[in-house]
Amino acid sequence: MPNPIPDLKFNSDGLIPAIIQDESNGQVLMMAWMNAESLSRTLESGLCTYWSRSRQKYWVKGETSGHVQRVRKVAVDCDQDALLITVDQTGAACHENYRTCFFRDLTLDGLALNSERLEEPPTAS
Repeated sequence: MPNPIPDLKFNSDGLIPAIIQDESNGQVLMMAWMNAESLSRTLESGLCTYWSRSRQKYWVKGETSGHVQRVRKVAVDCDQDALLITVDQTGAACHENYRTCFFRDLTLDGLALNSERLEEPPTAS
Protein backbone atom coordinates (compact mmCIF):
# COMPACT_ATOMS: atom_id res chain seq x y z
CA MET A 1 0.00 0.00 0.00
CA PRO A 2 1.34 3.46 -0.79
CA ASN A 3 2.35 5.88 1.92
CA PRO A 4 -0.90 7.53 3.13
CA ILE A 5 0.90 10.85 3.48
CA PRO A 6 3.66 11.12 0.85
CA ASP A 7 5.74 13.55 2.89
CA LEU A 8 6.22 11.16 5.82
CA LYS A 9 9.72 9.72 6.19
CA PHE A 10 9.63 6.02 6.98
CA ASN A 11 12.94 4.37 7.91
CA SER A 12 14.77 1.83 5.73
CA ASP A 13 12.49 -0.92 7.10
CA GLY A 14 9.41 1.06 6.04
CA LEU A 15 8.56 1.98 9.63
CA ILE A 16 7.87 5.18 11.54
CA PRO A 17 7.83 5.51 15.35
CA ALA A 18 4.50 6.39 16.92
CA ILE A 19 4.45 7.97 20.38
CA ILE A 20 1.10 7.41 22.05
CA GLN A 21 -0.21 10.07 24.44
CA ASP A 22 -3.26 10.05 26.72
CA GLU A 23 -5.70 12.77 25.67
CA SER A 24 -7.05 13.22 29.21
CA ASN A 25 -3.77 14.09 30.97
CA GLY A 26 -0.98 14.31 28.38
CA GLN A 27 0.86 11.28 29.79
CA VAL A 28 3.05 9.39 27.31
CA LEU A 29 1.66 5.86 27.27
CA MET A 30 3.86 3.93 24.86
CA MET A 31 5.89 3.88 21.68
CA ALA A 32 5.25 1.47 18.83
CA TRP A 33 6.08 1.11 15.15
CA MET A 34 3.78 1.71 12.21
CA ASN A 35 4.19 1.13 8.52
CA ALA A 36 2.10 2.72 5.79
CA GLU A 37 -0.56 0.00 5.99
CA SER A 38 -0.93 0.11 9.79
CA LEU A 39 -1.14 3.91 9.66
CA SER A 40 -3.85 3.68 7.00
CA ARG A 41 -5.75 1.13 9.08
CA THR A 42 -5.44 3.41 12.12
CA LEU A 43 -6.76 6.43 10.24
CA GLU A 44 -9.63 4.44 8.72
CA SER A 45 -10.75 2.54 11.84
CA GLY A 46 -9.98 5.11 14.53
CA LEU A 47 -8.23 2.37 16.54
CA CYS A 48 -4.45 2.22 16.89
CA THR A 49 -3.01 -0.49 14.68
CA TYR A 50 0.70 -1.25 14.80
CA TRP A 51 3.30 -3.37 13.05
CA SER A 52 4.97 -5.95 15.28
CA ARG A 53 8.60 -6.31 14.31
CA SER A 54 9.03 -9.49 16.38
CA ARG A 55 5.88 -11.24 15.12
CA GLN A 56 5.93 -9.67 11.65
CA LYS A 57 2.22 -8.92 11.71
CA TYR A 58 -0.31 -6.19 12.38
CA TRP A 59 -1.95 -5.82 15.76
CA VAL A 60 -4.78 -3.63 16.95
CA LYS A 61 -4.11 -2.37 20.46
CA GLY A 62 -6.57 -4.01 22.83
CA GLU A 63 -7.91 -6.66 20.44
CA THR A 64 -7.28 -9.35 23.05
CA SER A 65 -7.02 -7.36 26.31
CA GLY A 66 -9.84 -4.90 25.74
CA HIS A 67 -7.42 -2.04 26.48
CA VAL A 68 -8.15 -0.19 23.25
CA GLN A 69 -6.77 3.11 22.05
CA ARG A 70 -9.29 5.33 20.27
CA VAL A 71 -7.51 7.89 18.12
CA ARG A 72 -8.28 11.53 18.81
CA LYS A 73 -5.51 13.18 16.78
CA VAL A 74 -2.42 12.27 14.78
CA ALA A 75 0.39 14.86 14.69
CA VAL A 76 3.64 14.69 12.73
CA ASP A 77 6.95 16.05 14.02
CA CYS A 78 8.95 18.78 12.28
CA ASP A 79 11.20 16.29 10.47
CA GLN A 80 8.17 14.24 9.40
CA ASP A 81 9.79 11.06 10.70
CA ALA A 82 7.77 10.48 13.88
CA LEU A 83 4.11 10.49 14.88
CA LEU A 84 2.40 11.68 18.04
CA ILE A 85 -0.96 10.00 18.40
CA THR A 86 -3.33 11.32 21.03
CA VAL A 87 -5.76 8.66 22.24
CA ASP A 88 -8.60 7.87 24.57
CA GLN A 89 -7.00 4.94 26.43
CA THR A 90 -9.13 2.21 27.98
CA GLY A 91 -7.27 0.41 30.78
CA ALA A 92 -3.55 -0.24 30.76
CA ALA A 93 -1.44 0.72 27.76
CA CYS A 94 1.40 -1.62 28.75
CA HIS A 95 1.22 -5.40 28.27
CA GLU A 96 2.57 -5.68 31.84
CA ASN A 97 -0.66 -4.04 33.09
CA TYR A 98 0.78 -0.57 33.73
CA ARG A 99 -1.07 2.52 32.61
CA THR A 100 2.07 3.52 30.68
CA CYS A 101 4.96 1.47 29.31
CA PHE A 102 7.25 4.00 31.01
CA PHE A 103 6.86 2.57 34.52
CA ARG A 104 10.56 2.42 35.37
CA ASP A 105 12.51 5.49 36.42
CA LEU A 106 16.21 5.67 35.61
CA THR A 107 18.34 7.02 38.45
CA LEU A 108 22.06 7.11 39.18
CA ASP A 109 21.46 3.89 41.16
CA GLY A 110 19.85 2.12 38.19
CA LEU A 111 16.26 1.31 37.33
CA ALA A 112 13.52 1.85 39.88
CA LEU A 113 9.99 0.52 39.52
CA ASN A 114 7.33 3.20 39.89
CA SER A 115 4.42 1.22 41.37
CA GLU A 116 2.16 4.29 41.18
CA ARG A 117 1.88 3.58 37.48
CA LEU A 118 0.38 0.09 37.95
CA GLU A 119 -3.11 -0.14 36.51
CA GLU A 120 -5.62 -2.07 38.58
CA PRO A 121 -6.81 -5.24 36.86
CA PRO A 122 -10.31 -4.83 35.39
CA THR A 123 -13.07 -6.06 37.66
CA ALA A 124 -15.80 -8.39 36.45
CA SER A 125 -19.20 -6.75 36.16
